[in-house]
Amino acid sequence: MMSRQPWHAVATNLVDVAMGRQPADLVINNGRWVNVHSGEIIPNTDVAMKDGRIAFVGEDASHTVGEGTEIIEANGRYLIPGLCDAHMHVESGMVTVTEFARAVIPHGTTSMFIDPHEIANVLGLPGVKLMHDEAQTLPVNVYVQMPSCVPSAPGLETPGASIGPAEVAEAMQWPGTIGLGEMMNFPGVFMGDGKMHAEMAETMKAGKTIGGHYASLDLGLPFHGYVAGGPADDHEGTRVEDAIARVRQGMKAMLRLGSAWYDVASQVKAITEQGLDNRSFILCTDDSHSGTLVHDGHMNRVVRHAIAQGLKPITAIQMATLNTAEHFGVEKDVGSITPGRYADIILSSDLVSLPIELVIANGEVLAEDGRLTTDLPAYTYPDFAKGTVKLGKQLTAESFDIHAPTNQKSAKVRTIGVVENQAPTRAEERVLPIEDGLVQLDTRIDVAQIALVERHRGTGGVVNGFVTGFGFDARCAVASTVAHDSHHMIVVGTSKSNMALAANRLGEMGGGVVVFKDDAEIALVELPIAGLMSNERAEVVAEKAARMVAAMAECGCTLNNAYMQLSLLALVVIPDLRISDLGLVDVNKFEIVPLFVG
Repeated sequence: MMSRQPWHAVATNLVDVAMGRQPADLVINNGRWVNVHSGEIIPNTDVAMKDGRIAFVGEDASHTVGEGTEIIEANGRYLIPGLCDAHMHVESGMVTVTEFARAVIPHGTTSMFIDPHEIANVLGLPGVKLMHDEAQTLPVNVYVQMPSCVPSAPGLETPGASIGPAEVAEAMQWPGTIGLGEMMNFPGVFMGDGKMHAEMAETMKAGKTIGGHYASLDLGLPFHGYVAGGPADDHEGTRVEDAIARVRQGMKAMLRLGSAWYDVASQVKAITEQGLDNRSFILCTDDSHSGTLVHDGHMNRVVRHAIAQGLKPITAIQMATLNTAEHFGVEKDVGSITPGRYADIILSSDLVSLPIELVIANGEVLAEDGRLTTDLPAYTYPDFAKGTVKLGKQLTAESFDIHAPTNQKSAKVRTIGVVENQAPTRAEERVLPIEDGLVQLDTRIDVAQIALVERHRGTGGVVNGFVTGFGFDARCAVASTVAHDSHHMIVVGTSKSNMALAANRLGEMGGGVVVFKDDAEIALVELPIAGLMSNERAEVVAEKAARMVAAMAECGCTLNNAYMQLSLLALVVIPDLRISDLGLVDVNKFEIVPLFVG
């Protein structure tokens, strides 16, 4: 497999091919050129490639064909630049970078901008370096954004590791680092937090891009202060006014369609109805479950969806190719089918339904008709990345007891309200019965118990609370060591004994997701790498994950993508109410609040 060459190293060869003095390695004949620079679709176009880059694009490339030149007949199919995912977390797919690439290359993704924020919270800078180094071995472009907020909310949670300006400065020197990952501590930016500003300063000094994450509906002074700090994009918008505000202030509006985020339809109206310039809009996935990758697609799914919302096909493709490349300053390498760029090209017979029929990356055919045609060797993770679940003790049903503060027959409690298909939660209140001094669940009003179990330092700590929205109506529990952002262990259930069984099982496994019902294990996804990722193939993980989702449904859960929602219940940077190892967190006030009201 050919390594990627910088343009300057092969420029004379590209010129020689373009001039007919040297044969091309690969030529595509008679395609419809989707030109994202001019916004045209140009028929009868040939493309000649050399040394993994594009040498010539024009009506007739016959002068570049030599004895050893490989020929692909497009037969009038569309030639589309390889798709770019502008913001994503590999760990959300529960697989390694290699296995993620294996899953998405057949869907036409040839460039990914990854934020290894999850592994950073468990293993710190060494964990980020592991994923960076793995990315460098792949035949597609995997650019790394250095995680910025570890912990994401200092004082409100305790991660397994921390990252600061010195680590950011070091990572900016790595060859695959493209910028700073999403700046989630948005209050820290507009309140002038020294650490956050120092990390952004190191990124600016390196001439790289600062990723944004402004998870607030307030578009007043805090928003203006945030933009002034340096974040250059934002994927947290959910309303058309969010997209408009960001673009007007010089940010790129990243519109996401992940496994659980459906934020394209509302915001794309800024283009289709308000007439804003589409060049300031970018498509991304943020988080994709392995099942979504295997069955539904990746960036091709997002582009199809954007077209279905009324965008012209070429506009949607621009938002998943050139716009992304220009934003990160890599448009001389990726994002278009033009001379000098990496030869990353998709062949498709239809621009609307977007079947991905052939995928070329770095001048080599990697996938055809949805199947990988090349081998990607598995990447081996070192021992320090495993065995990261340290509970400190065996948990029992009593670990999940919630003692009532009074001798009353009932208590009013703060309750996390899950909002289907959205990252924000609602801060709700419920009145629950008290028996023998302990607060009891009431599944008739859809209240389950939630616990945050400390798993990095073996403290044995358990923080208990309540959650509504899952609809569980059986004696059950779901436990996960994927618990954004600090990735302790989240356990949600209706039975304390099942909660203990689930938590202890993940302690034995070194991480993963498990479902217990009536004291029996009914689904398990093993995630031994940092408690976040499997070392199995994406399709194997997808099958196990599908069983896990089905198991949650068997327990009464009706939520779409319930697991993704569960994994965010400790995400203390997105309103309204979350749980951390330090207690319940009111994200609007950025403070710990008591479980009991009044």
